[in-house]
Amino acid sequence: MKILDFLQKEGIPFKRLSLYKEAFTHSSYANEASRNIRDYERLEFMGDAVLQLYVSDYIFNKFPSYPEGSLTTLRSKLVREESLSRFAVELGLDDLLLLGVGEERTGGRKRSSVLCDIFESFVGAVYLDCGKDEVIKILERTVFKHVKDLDDYDDIRDYKTRLQELIQADERKSVEYRLVSATGPANAPIFEIEAMTEETVLGRGKGTSKKRAEQHAAKDALEKLAKHKRK
Repeated sequence: MKILDFLQKEGIPFKRLSLYKEAFTHSSYANEASRNIRDYERLEFMGDAVLQLYVSDYIFNKFPSYPEGSLTTLRSKLVREESLSRFAVELGLDDLLLLGVGEERTGGRKRSSVLCDIFESFVGAVYLDCGKDEVIKILERTVFKHVKDLDDYDDIRDYKTRLQELIQADERKSVEYRLVSATGPANAPIFEIEAMTEETVLGRGKGTSKKRAEQHAAKDALEKLAKHKRK
C-alpha cells in the first residue's frame, strides 16, 4: 500500500492509517466510490489553520527584527497555493492522491490547487494523529527550509501580497476576500471571489479553488488600480 509505505519511509509514528487515507481522498474519488468514504476537505481546513500557526511562530522567532508587514509577506509566500503545491510534490504526495476517473483524466493529479489541498490535509492528519512535534518535522523538511531561498519562487505571481502591500502603503487598510458564488459540480466547483477594502469592491476573480479565485480577484484589482492611476 502506497500510503503505508510512505508513512513508514518518512518515519511518521502513525496510529490511525484511516486518517491518512482520508487526507489523500479527493471528492471526485469519494463521489464515485460504492461505499461511503470521506474526502480530505475537513482535514484541509485543519491543516490550513495548523500551517498558519506554526509558520507564523517559526518566522516570528527566526526574524525578531522584522516588522508585522514583512512577517505577513513572508508567511504569505510560504503558504500560498503555488508554494504548497511544490512542497507536496517534493514529498511525493501527488503519488498518493486518490482521484475519480474524470478528475484523473483531466490532470487533477498535477493541478496546483489540488496539490496545495493535499499538503494541507496531510499536515492536518499528522497534527491530529501525532501532534505538534511531528508536524514541525514535516515543516522543517519542506516549508522552513525554503525561508532563506524564496528567490526560487520569484516566478510565482502572488497578486494578493502585491495588492495588500499597495493598499497598506497608500491607505493603511487591509484587503478582505468575500465569496460571491460557488457553481458547478461538487468535484469541479468554480468559485467567484471579490477583493474588498472596507465596503469598496476592488476586483473580482474566478477559480477552481477559493485560493486561486482570490489571486485572480487581486490581479483584477491591481489592473484596475493601475488603469485608474494612468488616467
